[in-house]
Amino acid sequence: MTNIHTEFDFILPRGLLDAEGNLHRQGVMRLATAKDEIIVQKNRAAQENAAYAAIVMLSQVITRLGNLTEITPNLLENLFSRDLVYLREFYNRINHQGDAYVPVQCPQCHTNFQVELALAGE
Repeated sequence: MTNIHTEFDFILPRGLLDAEGNLHRQGVMRLATAKDEIIVQKNRAAQENAAYAAIVMLSQVITRLGNLTEITPNLLENLFSRDLVYLREFYNRINHQGDAYVPVQCPQCHTNFQVELALAGE
């Protein structure tokens, strides 16, 4: 049986301010599915504006941001530009380039462990 990692933790460089002024930086993103792609293609705003498609897709795959669990395109419209760039890169890394973690081995004690890849803007 294959053990596939489908959820990945992240920390936004700046964070999302909610309507109450709370800052949310830590989140979880899951791997995208075909259903997510279909939802983006059916979204009217994404059809009218290709740049908005990224917001819609991110709203599908981010399962938690701070203590927020209902992630909507309207919520993500409030992201700082740096955080949006970070999330797009993180999404591409885990969905198109494989895992966001790299297996490494300590050269001295030969212990195996994983290190998260550093993303631009972190």
